Amino acid sequence: MALAEAPDKAAAERASGSSFYNAMRILPRAQREAMFQIYSFCRQVDDIADSSGPRAQRREQLDRWRSDVDALYAGRPVARTQGLVAPVRDFGLRREDFHAVIDGMEMDVVADIRAPDDATLDTYCNRVASAVGRLSVRVFGMEEQDGIALAHHLGRALQLTNILRDLDEDAALGRLYLPAEGLRKAGITATDPAVVLASPTLPEVCGGLVTRARTHFARSDEIMARSPRRSVRAPRIMGEAYRLILDSLVARGWSSPRRPIHLPRARLLWIILRHAFI
Repeated sequence: MALAEAPDKAAAERASGSSFYNAMRILPRAQREAMFQIYSFCRQVDDIADSSGPRAQRREQLDRWRSDVDALYAGRPVARTQGLVAPVRDFGLRREDFHAVIDGMEMDVVADIRAPDDATLDTYCNRVASAVGRLSVRVFGMEEQDGIALAHHLGRALQLTNILRDLDEDAALGRLYLPAEGLRKAGITATDPAVVLASPTLPEVCGGLVTRARTHFARSDEIMARSPRRSVRAPRIMGEAYRLILDSLVARGWSSPRRPIHLPRARLLWIILRHAFI
């Protein structure tokens, strides 16, 4: 019994302390545990992408995850995918979405992303965020078409907000996710993260991503408004929390020094309570 419970406990511990964890706690047990397992998978592959190990070694580690996902779907789960057996079976999670997440992490491993073009940035957002959304909406029980559409828009809204929030943290890793088209429009020719973040026209670039994120948030709201309320409780919480982060970033501004933005715990609790008892 202890061995069977360990993966769920470990998955919850990986998620604890995050806004994701607090949003998912309102779900019924089977859905909650499935989401913690999905989060645990994402955290583990993300840790590989962000580690300081040699690139070849990190790619090999991601390849092992691909093989482990394939083995899971072939009915031969290894220890670290054992916790995903029930979610895959009970909610019809698709193998290609797990692979997409791994592919997104590999984009950070092959080379540090710096000023990607819009198409590459959108591919990245689709893999590291919307693919997670496609797994999640199946757990939430959303209708297929609206679920996929919500994953598309909310995933991109959350990821673009993350990019804007983590400008300095990503720069410390040698990464810059601001799109090349936005940089050129603002007259920035450099791709070195430190140079770009010191540019006086940085607010123009960030403003473009803010507009893009808000458009995706708006489309997400439209989808959730026509969906059964119980199936969109968790995404509503995530959407409202991240929209507040985005608004706080805009209010703070983009000039250095940029103080970190964190959603106050009391505010997050209020958002959760608004949707918890539906």
